[in-house]
Amino acid sequence: MQKYFVQNFGCRATQADGAALESMLSEKGLDGASRFEDADLVVLNTCTVTAEADSDVRSTVRRVHRENPLAKILVTGCYAQRAPDELAAMPGVEWVVGNSHKVQIADIVTAAPYHGQIHIGDIFAEQQFLSAPVDDASGDRTRPNLKIQDGCNNRCSFCIIPFVRGRSRSAPVDQIVDQVRNLSTNFREVVLSGINLGRWGREPGLTMRLAGLVRLLLEETNIERIRLSSVEPMDFSDDLLTLMAESPRIAKHVHAPLQSGSDTVLRRMHRKYRPRHYADRVLKARECMPDAAIGADVMVGFPGETEDEFEQSRAFIESLPFTYLHVFTYSERPGTPAAEVANQVPMPVRKQRNKVLRDLAARKNLAFRESMVGRTLSAVTLGDDSMALTSNYLKVELAEARPANQLVDLRIEGVSGAGLREQARFAILR
Repeated sequence: MQKYFVQNFGCRATQADGAALESMLSEKGLDGASRFEDADLVVLNTCTVTAEADSDVRSTVRRVHRENPLAKILVTGCYAQRAPDELAAMPGVEWVVGNSHKVQIADIVTAAPYHGQIHIGDIFAEQQFLSAPVDDASGDRTRPNLKIQDGCNNRCSFCIIPFVRGRSRSAPVDQIVDQVRNLSTNFREVVLSGINLGRWGREPGLTMRLAGLVRLLLEETNIERIRLSSVEPMDFSDDLLTLMAESPRIAKHVHAPLQSGSDTVLRRMHRKYRPRHYADRVLKARECMPDAAIGADVMVGFPGETEDEFEQSRAFIESLPFTYLHVFTYSERPGTPAAEVANQVPMPVRKQRNKVLRDLAARKNLAFRESMVGRTLSAVTLGDDSMALTSNYLKVELAEARPANQLVDLRIEGVSGAGLREQARFAILR
């Protein structure tokens, strides 16, 4: 076995895990391939948050086996942890390795002592933190994704993730500081991510919280911009929001999962806040950062969701200063309480509600982008030499091509199809 190819599905944490797997395989003497067609080993690092995510993985397995029949396929990640037998039965699958054994993959594919097709263990016993290499941008030439937390202690009634990722666990402070310090030599922006990022540092015996960690990174490293990925609403403490507002080195970007704006639906979801609590955090963020991007994950069609409950959710979303939404249609996950509920919402109704919220999100996003016209925004240039991403999470079409990974100030001339357009001859390189 000479060449490997890793394909990641799903969230930023999965992407970071994939970068770590590539590093481990390289250390064993394997070479990376740019396409699965050229690889002897194809690693599919999976997501299982929805039925659609599962379907994407199965389709990819079939495609790889059809187009590269000599390749050995290894399926790992969350889908592998949840349904190993289902994946092992697919033609071409040589190994199924759960999150519980992910750190052993390089040994499994290269060392003789590892036999058997399925490698799955008790994920709740897992204590090891899989860390990505510090000099890798995880497939992104400008915004490396650094996973600093894994697992989740919540038990939302619709979510399978705690059962495939295990308990919440945090990367050590010194390791994070070293990684960000190393990344800062090559990159302008680092994205801190996790399965439940706001719970970083919450294990027994630890005293530093996420705000303290970010403050330490500002003090101990030269990184020019830190961006936080998704953080649960009640983990956006006043301390964290104030720090984000006061430091020009922190992206003005708040992403707080909502799921529903209906109190009764949130209770059935077993979410740990009510709409008024969520609104308090979002309005505090807007007060601290008037130009910040504020986004949310929202679910439609949760079991039992009535027309009145959906309207409560829609009206709640309408009332808040969101600049974008990630709208998801509820998908039954075997093994979760919500999947056992009798009164599932018909799929056509779910899809219609999805469209309503997507249309609402599009209107809010357009209004936010239009409010930026005539402004000067800080942005990092992306791998595509014609695009940049602003601190407040807006794509900008550049007036002229620029190398990736530069921090620039851009004068905004107008809106484009899904972003903004730079005014010519005004970019200021920092």
